[in-house]
Amino acid sequence: MASHEPDQIREIDALVVGCGFGGIYMLYKLRRELGLTAIAIDKAAGVGGTWFWNKYPGALSDSESFVYQYSFDRDLYDQTTWNTKFVRQPQILEYLNGVVDRYSLREDIALETTMTAARFDEVAGTWTVSTDRGITYKAKYLVNGLGLLSATNVPNFPGIENFAGRLVHTGAWPEDLDLTGKRVGVIGNGSTGGQVITAVAPIAGHLTSFQRTPQYSVPAGNRVLSNEELARQKENFEANWDQVRNSSVAMGFVESEIETFSVSAEERQQIFQRTWDEGGGFRFMFETFCDIATNPEANEEAAKFIRSKIAEIVKDPETRRKLTPTDLYARRPLCDSGLYETFNRDNVSLVHVGENPIRELTAEGIVTEDGELHKIDVLICATGFDAVDGNYVKVDIRGRNDESLKEHWQDGPTSYLGMATTGFPNMFMILGPNGPFTNLPPSIETQVEWISDTIGTIENNSMGWIEAKPDIETEWTDICADIADQTLFPKAASWIFGANIPGKKRTVMFYLGGIKEYRSVLDNEKASGYPSFLTQSDALEPA
Repeated sequence: MASHEPDQIREIDALVVGCGFGGIYMLYKLRRELGLTAIAIDKAAGVGGTWFWNKYPGALSDSESFVYQYSFDRDLYDQTTWNTKFVRQPQILEYLNGVVDRYSLREDIALETTMTAARFDEVAGTWTVSTDRGITYKAKYLVNGLGLLSATNVPNFPGIENFAGRLVHTGAWPEDLDLTGKRVGVIGNGSTGGQVITAVAPIAGHLTSFQRTPQYSVPAGNRVLSNEELARQKENFEANWDQVRNSSVAMGFVESEIETFSVSAEERQQIFQRTWDEGGGFRFMFETFCDIATNPEANEEAAKFIRSKIAEIVKDPETRRKLTPTDLYARRPLCDSGLYETFNRDNVSLVHVGENPIRELTAEGIVTEDGELHKIDVLICATGFDAVDGNYVKVDIRGRNDESLKEHWQDGPTSYLGMATTGFPNMFMILGPNGPFTNLPPSIETQVEWISDTIGTIENNSMGWIEAKPDIETEWTDICADIADQTLFPKAASWIFGANIPGKKRTVMFYLGGIKEYRSVLDNEKASGYPSFLTQSDALEPA
């Protein structure tokens, strides 16, 4: 593991910030394939990125296990065995630690180290990165893998400082927390909130869910896979990953090409039911029919089916009403392990804060607008993250002409390809703004490999630096906005457009064109000699 010597200046070729899926693979590429000197830093006490921090009960990937891993090394893939359809947080964290050790990366990882500032030196053509450990890194390349969902969002409720119980966020879960027999409050009912509620309810003395917006959710259908299924996944490695890279959402299934109203009402119900029984949120939205995310009438058919299931499952009429969404089914599709059934438990209650807002916190718990005190021992904020750019704007990152990234993004985060930003030479981002909205490991591999190829091209051609052209960055932002506007997603208040953060400007933050088209754009950029980038030389020839 990289040492922490005080007041030390280290000159290296590349600095990677973050040690999740992206940072780990980036360090591997820089060291093992490009032969560069590289260090990866992370503020956490261990590697794993979001899976280090999100240790809350029920934490589970909603991408199927056979595609929620790396594909760059067939031997690694063959030797990794996750025997459930979806994989839980402890196994993912164990996997990422195993990858670090397998490729001897730990010696070049500095943990409990936070980037506090980064500044580009135009004369030297290097980045100077300060850390909270008194170590300054000087590097030609700065690769930020700060995390798509890692800047926690804790609402500033009136009286929050008066609460005498324990307040935790799911994204910074304490390992010593025992919820057995406790009065637990959960604020938030998105993907994380749903997982927490279903996992904690059986052990809590009482659980109160504070819900702002009812959610559409379908069963995850998590189960133990048979030996035959596991063997088939290994045998079909090439075909499976080829399908992933040539799909839209990269989830490991073939997306439907059937329009909702091209089949009879009876067949439509059968397709919805079959997919509901199989499980998986992305499957329900994208494997059933091709127009659920684009056609309001088709969307309503899917929504009606889920509403009918809520009506079947939830016994109490008032609870059922509060849990039933009436808006578009147009957020990131959720899946669960018995969420609606959980609200039939005697020790679970629901407060619809959209109708009865939180007035304040007191020493004993939460007071809602109707004056009722909800007594709570442990309050869990499953309130999500300041997604995409949240971690970037917390750090003083300055590029050419001393422009800060925060200033550059004052009207909303922008980039070219989700990886490069004009005015910030040789600074690359993994899962930066307006990158692909997909299953994350395939997109991470795609971006890391493209960044690695680009750095290799710069090195092979003795280039100083490259940065995205201003007009190209604007054009890419417009492309992302245009594609988003062809879908129903912008019509729903969602974190994928920044709507979960008070005061944050709603803006496009993802490329919704699918991973196949995204990879095509990357391939064309590279094959054409990087025409969308400014360089220190007249031309940058392709590698």
